[in-house]
Amino acid sequence: SPRCGDPLCGSPSLTQSRHSRHLGGCAAALARFGRERPRDLALAAEQLRLARRELGRITGHVGAEDVLDIIFRDFCVGK
Repeated sequence: SPRCGDPLCGSPSLTQSRHSRHLGGCAAALARFGRERPRDLALAAEQLRLARRELGRITGHVGAEDVLDIIFRDFCVGK
């Protein structure tokens, strides 16, 4: 894809620092998942959820949880 470069020529370039930040967050969550998986399934599942959420912020996939976070953060609903 022209946006990411030719995958056969090496790593894609990230033109937005936001993308890099979210990929870093995803990688960190996956690393935590690797450490938690054998011990606590609830904590491991939470790390996978966080990783998926970071990728969703890059791809534009917005879930209901994201919308609620924005509403409660920006509009002070329920305070």
